[in-house]
Amino acid sequence: MNDAFRVVRNDEEQYSIMPSDMMNPPGWRDEGTIGSRAACLARIGEVWTDLRPKSLRESVAARAT
Repeated sequence: MNDAFRVVRNDEEQYSIMPSDMMNPPGWRDEGTIGSRAACLARIGEVWTDLRPKSLRESVAARAT
């Protein structure tokens, strides 16, 4: 078992973690962070501050203009 994880992100800019020895699920790509589970979750906490999917954020912004 591998204790290293990596942060992954999808096209909707949603984040998750994956064990570093597993392939990404379809639609997910590496964000660039590799480390312990705690370090990866901390990184997600730093970068994923708006939990709404990208398409929803863009839709709301378009209606506001």
